[in-house]
Amino acid sequence: MTYIHEIPDWPAFRWDAASLAVRLAAARNRQGRLLGRLGSLGFDLRREATAAALGEDLLKSAAIEGERLDAEEVRSSVARRLGLDVAGLRTPSRAVDGFAEVLIDATRQHAEPLTRERLWSWHASLFPTARSGMTPITVGGWRTDARGPMQVVSGPVGRERVHFEAPSASCIASEMAAFLKWIDGESTVDPVIKAGIAHLWFVTLHPFDDGNGRLARAITEMLLARADGSSDRFYSLSSAIESRRASYYDALEHAQRGTLDITAWIGWFLDCFEHALDSSEALLASVLFKARIWRSAGAHPLNTRQKLVLERMAEPSWRGHLRSSKYAQMAKCSQDTAVRDIRDLLALDS
Repeated sequence: MTYIHEIPDWPAFRWDAASLAVRLAAARNRQGRLLGRLGSLGFDLRREATAAALGEDLLKSAAIEGERLDAEEVRSSVARRLGLDVAGLRTPSRAVDGFAEVLIDATRQHAEPLTRERLWSWHASLFPTARSGMTPITVGGWRTDARGPMQVVSGPVGRERVHFEAPSASCIASEMAAFLKWIDGESTVDPVIKAGIAHLWFVTLHPFDDGNGRLARAITEMLLARADGSSDRFYSLSSAIESRRASYYDALEHAQRGTLDITAWIGWFLDCFEHALDSSEALLASVLFKARIWRSAGAHPLNTRQKLVLERMAEPSWRGHLRSSKYAQMAKCSQDTAVRDIRDLLALDS
């Protein structure tokens, strides 16, 4: 089995630009219109939209790896770092806070060079205890392959299926130097396509003991922020990837076992990018919903329970109706208190 990093011309990627032109134009047009809508919002609403998009991205990026983060901790961590109200939200764990720190640095400071030291600091933030679960790992440094080659496998012990094997640790330093030089170098490649190439290139190198998927998505978000020309976020690529997780891994495996012609991978990435843009409608609607509620509150400040529940209802992932039992569970209060709070909220919106 030959992997793309073993091909002599690696990493001289190529693709059929003509066959991708229509999809790229449609995605860029959609991106431009949504950026225009975001630009028409005031500073506070753009900040709320950014918090919602980044929160969704953190939750879904972890979910892709099979990890469930606490949504309230994620909202708290992102809100604190963006200077938003965190009343009633619990203090985030170090792991959640570290992940938020990485994604916010990647997007808010997207114009800054991606150096080896910056990437290592991101990795250290992801693993504040220098462990992946119970296993000690190298943190803030390239992998060593001390426990064998870096492989992506599935299946039970003894019947594992190897989907991919990354380059040897001995060449990671030079491979990553070339990657980082390309990231910040002059290029005629469309910025969105560049983000897709960077994603495939990074996960193919798999330069760390763990966290490669999350860091690949952080790098991709950084490059998409550059493509947007804005540190304000209004869509979540990780959410789009998570919703098509099986095809994501299939597309990666096909690309990594194929040739250096990555037209199919870029096509998949553009489709996913456009799906993320389409889904941003729900995110913007949730931000405008919250703004309307806050305005309605006016001279009648909301209590901590009401703020907490409204924040949850304004999330793009919210489904169903709000009943007093559900309110009581979320706000950790009695049923009677929930009924009174809901009545007060309905009065504000009447």
